[in-house]
Amino acid sequence: MKEKEKEKKGKMEDIEELKEVFKTLSIEVPALVKKLIASIFSEEAGRDMGKAAGAFYKELINSGIPPDVAVRMTEKYIGVFTNLGELLKGMGKRKKKENELEKEIERRIREKLEED
Repeated sequence: MKEKEKEKKGKMEDIEELKEVFKTLSIEVPALVKKLIASIFSEEAGRDMGKAAGAFYKELINSGIPPDVAVRMTEKYIGVFTNLGELLKGMGKRKKKENELEKEIERRIREKLEED
């Protein structure tokens, strides 16, 4: 009997530790995403992106790529950065779903422990 209680106590401690990990992640990850978004869409990042796009286009032209093709390639090049920014914004919106998932996991673990 004591062994089962000891095992159950150990599982409860594991649950609490996992809960703390989820809590920390739910705070730290959105903050990190927010900082990344700010750095991607900052004024300085915009200047750097413009310089990079100009250099990319210029290099394509210097390599003999026709201007219309170089423009399309440069648009796709810039699109990568834009898509990355949109992806990061979407990650911030997932926080609510992650909290719901965390609660569901905790509920199921508790149910399973109660069965034992």
